[in-house]
Parts: sequence; structure tokens; C-alpha cells
Amino acid sequence: MIVRELILGGARSGKSSLALQRAHDSGRNVVFVATAQVTDAEMQTRISRHRSERPENWQTVEAPTQLATTLLKLDKHNAFIVVDCITLWLSNVLCTGLADTPEFDDDAWQSERKLLLECLPTLQAEIVLVSNEVGWGIVPDNLIARRFRDEQGRLNQLLASCCERVTLVAAGLSLTLKSMA
Repeated sequence: MIVRELILGGARSGKSSLALQRAHDSGRNVVFVATAQVTDAEMQTRISRHRSERPENWQTVEAPTQLATTLLKLDKHNAFIVVDCITLWLSNVLCTGLADTPEFDDDAWQSERKLLLECLPTLQAEIVLVSNEVGWGIVPDNLIARRFRDEQGRLNQLLASCCERVTLVAAGLSLTLKSMA
């Protein structure tokens, strides 16, 4: 049975470590889909550190946008795909061109989200999606931050409905929220 898993948690909760462990334990050919982009020296350092934590035989593919298209290209029966992270992907898609306009590119976002939700059930590879749970804090004081938080919450709900397993991670401890596998 093919298992799609959504791993949720806050920043530095241990969600990425759990995803890497799942990939390692799978015994499959691992493809790591990175959604982060180098935007400054600190981000470059983070990305380099994360790369060094992964085995050299794992394939890394960068996909800051067009995630569904990337997943469909990588899909193989014996593959194990880790997407880290959905939150950065959302930010990349939602905020494209934001410096030039005070509005999100809603059409691009709706299209990308639809494609991802349609492709997930068709995948033959095992897949783990890593995402942040951002709705437990205060209500943001500006429109952009509120919209981002709302879209992240909606997306997490939709992804959870597509996945056979949903796991919450806090303080390095995991809690299974859903398991149909």
C-alpha cells in the first residue's frame, strides 16, 4: 500500500528529522524535494547544513514552485519522496511578485494548490510532506500575515484529507493524528 504522510509541527519541532528518519527506514530510493530558496547568506548556510545531513546517495531536487509538476516527474514505484517544506512552497507561490504589488497572486496559488491536491492520490511513490502548523499563535496584525496563516491552515487541512497518515511533532516527540496505513 502506498502511504502519503503529512508531518506537521512548529519551527524546530523535529518534523524534518522525523521525515528524514522515515525516508532512511523505507529502504527505497529517496528523493528529497527542497522548496527553500537562497535569499541571503544565512539562508545559504541553512541550506548547506541541511544538505550535509542527508546521505549522498539521496537525490535532491529543488522545487520552490510547480511542486505537482516536479512530483509527477519524480514518481516511481520504488521511490520515497520527502517534500520539505510545504510552508516555504506556499510562501514562494503566494508571494511571487509581492514586492511589486500589495496583493497575492491568488490565481497562481489556486492553480498550484489544485494541481498538488490532484496529483497526490495518483503517485506511486511513498511520500512525506513536511509542513508548519502556524495557527497556534496570535492573530497577525497585518493582512499579508493573516492571509498566509489562513492559507497555510486551509492547505494543511486539505493535505491531511489526502494523506493516509498525519503526524504532529512537538519537542521531538511525534503524535499520530491519523493512520489508515
